[in-house]
Amino acid sequence: MARDMFGDVTNPTIKVGSQKWYTVPLSIAAHVLLFGGVIIIPLMAADVLPTPPTMMAFVGAPPPPPPPPPPPPAPAAPSKPIEVVNPNAAPVEAPKEIVPEAPPAAAGISTGVPGGVEGGVPGGVMGGVVGGLPEAPPPPPPPPQAPVRVGGQIKPPTKTRDVKPVYPPIAQSARVQGVVIIEATIGVDGRVKEAKVLRGQPLLDQAALDAVKQWQFTPTLLNNVPVPVIMTVTVNFTLQ
Repeated sequence: MARDMFGDVTNPTIKVGSQKWYTVPLSIAAHVLLFGGVIIIPLMAADVLPTPPTMMAFVGAPPPPPPPPPPPPAPAAPSKPIEVVNPNAAPVEAPKEIVPEAPPAAAGISTGVPGGVEGGVPGGVMGGVVGGLPEAPPPPPPPPQAPVRVGGQIKPPTKTRDVKPVYPPIAQSARVQGVVIIEATIGVDGRVKEAKVLRGQPLLDQAALDAVKQWQFTPTLLNNVPVPVIMTVTVNFTLQ
């Protein structure tokens, strides 16, 4: 007899399968025992598990002990005092042998030394210079003092020699007359060293210069020392 395929739908009284009342409890008990064995059996075998390393394995090794202190320095050896011997000091002990002194050289007779200088001093040092050392050159003379201009505390010197100028004939023929002003430099001896015309006449200038260069004056003193001076002189040319 064929089974109705849709009988469980059309007739709900029909039961599917052949399950018993103890199937579900038995399945639960089997699962509990299975999971319990998986969890409990490894815990019971604790002695088989590897022993974990101790915490001391993570602690660093202690540092090495410090080196021993250095030995103390050796005591310095006492320094021996240096004995200073003075060759000119008097001997403390009597010498074992007395050497006679050499007799002094006779007057006018000198004992020569090989390599010495002819005419040198007896007992002198070898390697001298014939005729002795050259004399030091004399110090250079002081530079000449610059002339000072007359005026203020510098009084003009007094003329001790006067020379009249010669009137040029050409100036007389041209009826030229007048004054020639000259600046003269007077040395420490009172003589005119230099002269130049400051103002004058072309026909009279040279005659005035020739006359002024022959004049002489008293030396000018500055702090009681003769000094050259510069002063202005005047030469008159007048027709007779």
